[in-house]
Amino acid sequence: MLTVHHLGKSQSERIVWLCEELEIPYELKHYTRDSRTMLAPPDYKALHPIGAAPVITDRDLVLAESGAIVDYIIAKHGNGRLVIRADEREFAQFLYWFHFANGTLQAGMGRLMMLNRLKLADDNPMLLATKARVDRVFDLVDARVRDAEYLAGHAFTTADIMIGFSLTTMRYFQPYDLSRCPNVVGYLGRIGARPAYRRAMEKGDPGMALLLS
Repeated sequence: MLTVHHLGKSQSERIVWLCEELEIPYELKHYTRDSRTMLAPPDYKALHPIGAAPVITDRDLVLAESGAIVDYIIAKHGNGRLVIRADEREFAQFLYWFHFANGTLQAGMGRLMMLNRLKLADDNPMLLATKARVDRVFDLVDARVRDAEYLAGHAFTTADIMIGFSLTTMRYFQPYDLSRCPNVVGYLGRIGARPAYRRAMEKGDPGMALLLS
């Protein structure tokens, strides 16, 4: 049985959402962050040497890294769903945005979060440069979803699942004003209205306000 080890308010929400989109059987195990440090509890950290979310187990397999987990589940259970084939026109766009989520957007927000925690002066050059880069990243997403319904084009894919956390729940850790990105807000309305997304968030983080705007 596939088990999703879900740490509250974490990238593991992507995996719950994917399982709900595919409508595959899985077990969901919840873990709560330490109320003081907001870090994963010891039993979660013990699942994998890195000690970070997400983690799945599947029989004797223990797998971390959300992108790897998404690829694994799609390969095992996707049957061609939620991906763009190599012979389709939007294949390169699908690949780009799938990897953009963690490689660029999530990484940029994480760097900004850490710099903000250092309480640097508002005119610190590194802080200003990082803020400017994050703005450019959001502008790129905003332009893409102005011109396309979903990141890969007309079809909802795992690229959208990957980026969802960074545009929403990640803002609990690093706030970002989406009023400057109206197309992102519209896009979040589209993906946030999906029944599988709603089921996943209610199962994974019941009662948590969804940052869809």
